[in-house]
Amino acid sequence: MAKKKDTTFFENKLLDFVTAKDPMLEMLQWVMDKFMEIEVTHRTGAEKGIHAKSRTGYRCGYRIRRFDTRLGTVYLSVPKIRQGGYIPFFVTEKKRSEQALIQVVQECWLNGVSTRKIENIAKRLGIESLSASEVSEINNGLDEMVDEFRSRKLAAEYPVIWADALYEKIRDNHRISSKAVMVIKAVNLEGQQEILAVEPMENESEETYSALFRKLQERGLEKVWLCVSDAHKGLQAAIRSTLPGTTWQRCKVHFMRNILAYVPQKDKEKVAAKLKLIWKAPEEKSARAMKNDFCEEYEKAFPKAVECLEEGFEDSVQFYAFEKLDSRKISSTNTLERLNREIRRRSSVVGVFPSTDSYIRLITSYLLEYSEDWQTERCYINAGSIKVQKEVLFNVA
Repeated sequence: MAKKKDTTFFENKLLDFVTAKDPMLEMLQWVMDKFMEIEVTHRTGAEKGIHAKSRTGYRCGYRIRRFDTRLGTVYLSVPKIRQGGYIPFFVTEKKRSEQALIQVVQECWLNGVSTRKIENIAKRLGIESLSASEVSEINNGLDEMVDEFRSRKLAAEYPVIWADALYEKIRDNHRISSKAVMVIKAVNLEGQQEILAVEPMENESEETYSALFRKLQERGLEKVWLCVSDAHKGLQAAIRSTLPGTTWQRCKVHFMRNILAYVPQKDKEKVAAKLKLIWKAPEEKSARAMKNDFCEEYEKAFPKAVECLEEGFEDSVQFYAFEKLDSRKISSTNTLERLNREIRRRSSVVGVFPSTDSYIRLITSYLLEYSEDWQTERCYINAGSIKVQKEVLFNVA
């Protein structure tokens, strides 16, 4: 009997939807209303108007909230709860990165990017048109979140940071140029991953890198044990001047590429296999012995490659001083490069960005999502290992 009653109810609802001006949007609004009622019932411990011993909270009316979806705009009657407040789960879970892309589409339009390209971007997003009021409402909340994330207070101490620059085509003063955006990733004392900075730079120099590190210090950063990056001279100089006491580790992967640039293509695979063994050695002494063997074997065949290895070797084995930490994770910038590849995969949807702000807004939105995921994942580096390493380095009990 109950089953027949349910069937009759849904048949009647279906008839209501069919006769609505926009059946799919009407259906979506009905489902969201039901979700909100169920969620608030769980929050308060009882259904609306029901006296129950299980009740833990009380409703206090409704508030109207505009909610933009790919099917159109709906106005939700969101239940209010006296204590703690309530935001529907489907509102909080709406992807920030999608909001950022919507704004990029509108900025493209305002900055004269071709209509055909804008239509392609919009279709990939699942939208056909955007009004100025919709974009304005999206931007206000999104910009606040991005600014808050980029200026938030940092911890005083980080065991490891990784630094690398992203390059994207950005329109500036009616001219398209390739601009650098520095992304700095870190692992904190609890072993969790963090994004410390997303900063645009006019060029990669000691001055710009120093300004970046000073910004981090203004936000609370005091000490870094190890900084991992490529061999950019300006970056190295900035670390020495603004982060005294920090050990610099030259990314072994970038270093290998530099060495192999002096090796003919036909020999690259064989030489690369021998090079990798150097940094896979269990301790620094063995790595040095392997390096010496490599140099002896190839000094006549590839003198430039051997010279390159000799010059940069010391900086590439600094990770051995942090023996309690996982060497695979602190000897290269691979963890940051993987993240950068994900960013590029998404930014390629846009192609040429209409402004630096739109690009910063987009990649910060993606990084915000990654950061939230990292908080619920396993530690990137074991917190116990970090604690032991700190005791070894600084004689801290």
